[in-house]
Amino acid sequence: MNPSSEARPTSSDWTQLAGAIAGELHTGDLMRRIYSTDASAYQEMPSAVAIPKSDQDIATLIGFAKKHRIGLIPRTAGTSLAGQVVGGGIVVDVSRHFTRILEVNTDEGWVRVQPGVIRNELNAHLEPFGFWFAPETSTQNRAMIGGMVGNNSCGSNSIKFGSTRDHLLAVSGFLSDGSKVEFSEMTTSRFAEKCENQSTLEGRLYHHTRDRLSDSAVREEITREFPKSSIRRRNTGYALDLLMDADVFGQSQDTDSNKDSSLSADARANEASGTTAKPFNFCRLIAGSEGTLFFATEIKLRILPLRPPCSGLMCVHFRSVEEALSATLIAVQHDIDACELIDEVILNCTRRSIEHRQNRFFIEGDPAAILVTEVRGQTEDEVRVTTDRIADEMKAAGLGYHFPVLFGDQGNRVWDLRKAGLGLLGNIPGDEKTVPVIEDTAVDVRDLPAYIAEVNACLRKQFGLECVQYAHAGSGEIHLRPIINLKTAEGKLLFRQVASEVAAIVKKYRGSLSGEHGDGRLRGEFLRQMIGEQNYSLVREFKRVWDPDGIFNPGKIVDTPSMNTSLRYEPGQKTEESIETVFDFSANQGLLRAAEMCNGSGDCRKTHLTGGVMCPSYMATRNEKDATRARANTLRQILTTSQKLNPFDSEEIKEVMDLCLSCKGCQSECPSTVDMGKMKAEFLQHYYDANGVPRRAQMVANFVKIQSLLGMAPAVVNGFMSVPLIRRTVNRLLGFHPKRSIPKVARQTFRRWFERREQKFPGAGSNRRRVHIFADEFTDHVEPEIGIALVRLAETLGYEVSLPDHVESGRSSLSKGLLRDAKEIARKNVEMLMDVVTEDAPLIGIEPSAILSFRDEYPQLVGDDLKERAELLATRCLLFDEWLEQEMDSGRVTSDAFDHTPRTILVHGHCHQKTLSSLQPTMRVLELPSQTTASQIRSGCCGMAGAFGYEREHYGVSMQIGELVLLPAVREADTDTLIAAAGTSCRHQILDGTGRRALHPIEILADALVPIGDR
Repeated sequence: MNPSSEARPTSSDWTQLAGAIAGELHTGDLMRRIYSTDASAYQEMPSAVAIPKSDQDIATLIGFAKKHRIGLIPRTAGTSLAGQVVGGGIVVDVSRHFTRILEVNTDEGWVRVQPGVIRNELNAHLEPFGFWFAPETSTQNRAMIGGMVGNNSCGSNSIKFGSTRDHLLAVSGFLSDGSKVEFSEMTTSRFAEKCENQSTLEGRLYHHTRDRLSDSAVREEITREFPKSSIRRRNTGYALDLLMDADVFGQSQDTDSNKDSSLSADARANEASGTTAKPFNFCRLIAGSEGTLFFATEIKLRILPLRPPCSGLMCVHFRSVEEALSATLIAVQHDIDACELIDEVILNCTRRSIEHRQNRFFIEGDPAAILVTEVRGQTEDEVRVTTDRIADEMKAAGLGYHFPVLFGDQGNRVWDLRKAGLGLLGNIPGDEKTVPVIEDTAVDVRDLPAYIAEVNACLRKQFGLECVQYAHAGSGEIHLRPIINLKTAEGKLLFRQVASEVAAIVKKYRGSLSGEHGDGRLRGEFLRQMIGEQNYSLVREFKRVWDPDGIFNPGKIVDTPSMNTSLRYEPGQKTEESIETVFDFSANQGLLRAAEMCNGSGDCRKTHLTGGVMCPSYMATRNEKDATRARANTLRQILTTSQKLNPFDSEEIKEVMDLCLSCKGCQSECPSTVDMGKMKAEFLQHYYDANGVPRRAQMVANFVKIQSLLGMAPAVVNGFMSVPLIRRTVNRLLGFHPKRSIPKVARQTFRRWFERREQKFPGAGSNRRRVHIFADEFTDHVEPEIGIALVRLAETLGYEVSLPDHVESGRSSLSKGLLRDAKEIARKNVEMLMDVVTEDAPLIGIEPSAILSFRDEYPQLVGDDLKERAELLATRCLLFDEWLEQEMDSGRVTSDAFDHTPRTILVHGHCHQKTLSSLQPTMRVLELPSQTTASQIRSGCCGMAGAFGYEREHYGVSMQIGELVLLPAVREADTDTLIAAAGTSCRHQILDGTGRRALHPIEILADALVPIGDR
């Protein structure tokens, strides 16, 4: 809806609105850019972004929208796939402040929440009560209840537990006139009372519904044209077919076409006993209405007792998708919780994902499809009774060739792989992408094999297209994603043609064009075709009665714009950088296309309660601007549209990149492997080209030179800096926060100690194997004692130790975006080490961020002439614990070398290690001493991130990040518990935040060594 010229808000109107709400109102370009997209193919700049703090704020926004005839677009996590939260009005983001779990009632089995509560965090809250909320979308670690209600979300377990609508008991919020109401189950008499009060909008809604849905002709038309009710996943238009089946109409249909297949067993028992089985509840209409009818502020949900504890996943391998779909008809005849399809395209995408490469462990051969069937029971044996029965029936039908059943963590890893399907599809480099256009169609599961075969035949014959095929086979919904280049006029036309052809096939099977993702602006224009002209007019009528001024999420479901307009990409848009990059982004066909890898799935919006590294700044601030998605979208939009010779000369990119800690979490945990750390560094180099290098950035990048100068008089420097007033003054002058402590300057560098030592440690060279130690700049100048401990550890274990010639790692230059300097450093190191380091004599590192530069940045930094050598060298560069684990596995290092002193260790992992390697080696080697118990702190980033946490303007966020998990866990630890952290920044953050000294794992193991003579 576009405001009329008379009503269009002026700058003064926006200013007044900003002063009238307690929350935030943004009308600047940056925030509007960030909120111009979701996880769909659409992009449209909103007029403003509001982040309300209270119900009163929302009431004020509704009043403003009515006055100025401008739309309100409700938004939570922004993971919608049909453009539901994309539009030209005011985006109202309730994900920041409407996040409370208000009440849990276990006696009656319900919970009351605000719309910004995350589904998984709700279940974490409910678990101690013995309950859970059942619908589980693939985005469940960031999907919010408000969005789940708006889209009527379900997920892999819908075959058993239905959709959000089936669990929605009541909603409270605002109608379009600003009145506050609650909708819940209603008796016949109460319904009649409501219908009589036509003085309010609420009363008129009840009256209109009664009049229209009591009409037998209307009911017959709905029954004839709406999707089959045997399709549990159906989100076509408004759920008038379900609403009209309430007993208040006294005409409940008995035909199969109108039975609500989602009724619970309890509801059917009530029906048999003559009690009210289908009470009227507008919640059935609100669910799936995409915020076009009602603005919810509180939601009451049914919760269920926890499921049987043992989950088994039978992951049957097939040689074709058709074979897997035939097997689905066998699986659904049994008591199963889920039945999900993964096709070979997604399986191949997992090879490119650092995180999900590890989740391919169960795959045998090269299957064209895997059908994942979940069975639950009290024990594994109970589960296997069912899975064996299913497997026997499939084998008897000649279906499948491998039938593994996985439990526990192995099963969780399979689900992680399946849930990453959407994001993994963004992993395909280039302009041709899998597009969300026909991904949400649903048919009766008995029709599924024939339907999919017909769709595939149509796409191949008419368009020459193949589809990615995955997801909810057991519920009759396969996510189909054709690969289309939307940057071309031909691709844009094809986008519409595919949608139109498939809509006709869906209608043939009386299916639903939307099973769970909603109509939005993607499928809305086909709604008339799907439910018939009369029903479409009825749906428009409901919208008009509920929202006469058209302010609630206009242009969604009904009266939508053409589905191939306002797309992210337009024909002829810029697709190449206008400036040469320092990093080699050729694997992504350039930096712009690397940014375009972000498809908006929002994995970067998960919180610290979910775990993982990505994205620490968002975890702390809960601000969309601080998520990886916002950075990628801003970078993409500005690089595409900028007319500058240097498009990186952008204050908007600078602002959105400001809180990126370069933690590398996105490189692993983003299914599309968006590497924001490299993009930020590239941006900074070119921004400096246009604006100059800040003094503080130069100082940080010159860490080695400065430390070398300070090392000439370490006692004097340390003495001065031990005086609080002097330290605070110096910090202020340098742009650091006055509360930060400064590491002491070492009296002697690690390399100087190594070169001047008079004798080796006993045992050195006894096993005739050699290792090279990378003397990184942080160990060398600040913490040489850790390097010395590594030498003692390696030599005592029998290894010959070498410190080869090399320069600093370049990590400081990389972190501050001085890439050309970092490139020279990387080239020197590769040239100096490539003929020294071998497979049998690897280079082992102490500081994760330094040694992992060889594996991460160097190959893309050194240039074409050294790239191959850099890639080979990278395979021979190991973290110390990776190396020690290899030696353990070979039998060359055993527990006999260590003492039996009891130790308890809490381990915090460095971000780069968790992202680019693993903490598993750390945990294993720390338990080499037989009486040691090591456990991992479920922390993400510590918040320090090199110089980031020192910087005055970043100190607060740095400490916020630390306080999420790490620092409280350290404070709560017993005083005799050792704290282990491999990163120098991590140890410093722990010291500043808790006063406790954390140890490098090397120090702990070196202290646990038994002298050779005592073994």
